[in-house]
This record gives sequence, structure tokens and C-alpha cells, in this order.
Amino acid sequence: MTRSLVSRWLRIFGAAVLAIAGATTLTPSSAQAVTTAYRVEARLAALGYPTGTVDGVVSTRTRQALCAWRETHGLPVGRYGLTSRDTSSVLAATRRPYTSRTNGLYVNKTCQVLYQVVSHYNRRIVWVSTGMRGYDTPNGTGRVWRKWAGWHESSLYGGAWMYDSIYFRRDHPGIAIHGSVTNTLVHSYPASHGCVRTWRPTVHYIFRETPIGTKVVVYGRY
Repeated sequence: MTRSLVSRWLRIFGAAVLAIAGATTLTPSSAQAVTTAYRVEARLAALGYPTGTVDGVVSTRTRQALCAWRETHGLPVGRYGLTSRDTSSVLAATRRPYTSRTNGLYVNKTCQVLYQVVSHYNRRIVWVSTGMRGYDTPNGTGRVWRKWAGWHESSLYGGAWMYDSIYFRRDHPGIAIHGSVTNTLVHSYPASHGCVRTWRPTVHYIFRETPIGTKVVVYGRY
């Protein structure tokens, strides 16, 4: 097999891995493919940390992924840009780390991400948009007490449609984790009226795999 054919198959394999991880990939130029940012984004996406488009640009979405990476690897948590410490940690990794957390859903408001923990591993890491100023999603631990499959209209805000809603605070009964009419409503910053908006169709799988009584923890500050 020629070297060019080997290179072609390696590119195809790499794109397939990233596609399975949910990343949007571009065919990089030779110069772009060797940039540190591109390699870090590609590795993050392959390991299940959502970065958005893998293009070597450290966007707000890339910073969300880096924020989640830092949290799961014991590094200083924040939405700041790519550092040499991040680069060394990400490029040396081969798999997602084990976590001491028990099964549940964990919403980090600093990073604006949700971790679905199953058997001490982060089964999914997804973008969320929590409550905006004046409608802050309350920190604390709750339990899933109600699930509403498919679409329904919010009882608090007319015209606001929610998909596969997971209600987890009896003391704040209107607050749920849910999908929205469009994923563009899942901003990289707090923008909801208290709920935890998250990505469709991923929320459907989280909904299906999260039984009544599951622990839900909200923490951090944007």
C-alpha cells in the first residue's frame, strides 16, 4: 500500500471517529492540520467533549469543552483560552477519565455543560444554557420527580415549547432539563427562564436513560 493511500485511509478513519463523537469536521489544509488548536479540538471531540466545528479556531464552544476538560482532569476550571497545560493534558489522553461521582446528571453553570454519569464514567457531555440573570437556575441537589415525553408547552411561559422534559426540583416545580424548538436557543451562556436547555436529539437519549429518582446536581456560577 502506498504512503498516499495510507494517509487517505487515516484521514477517513479520523473523520469517522469525530463524526461518531458528534463533532462537525472540516477537511483541513496541510498548515491547519498541524496547528496545536486543531489537534486539541480534534482530540477533545474524539473523546466526547463537544467543541462544535473542528477547525483550529478556539471559539466559545471550544472554551466550553476546555472548561469541561479542566474540571474532569483536576485543572483550574474556567472558560479561558487554550493554555500549554491544557494542550499537554489533552494530547496525552487516550480515553475519558473515571469519575468518583455516582450515577446522575450534573449541570456545571460555569462551563454551561451537563455530564450524564453512568457507572463512574461520563456517558455524555453536552452543552446547556441555564437561567439568565433574574431567572437563575438554583444550585443544589434534586431528584427527578416527573418526566414528560415529547413536546409540551411551558405552564409558565406561553409559546415556549419543551421537549423530553426532566423535572428535578419539587421546590421549584417549573424547572426542568429539556430540549427546545431549535438548538440555537442552547446558547453558550445562561439564557433561559430558569430551566436547563440542552441539545436535541441528545436530550432524548438522556431522557430515556434517566429514571425517576435520579440525582440531579446544579453547581457553579457563570
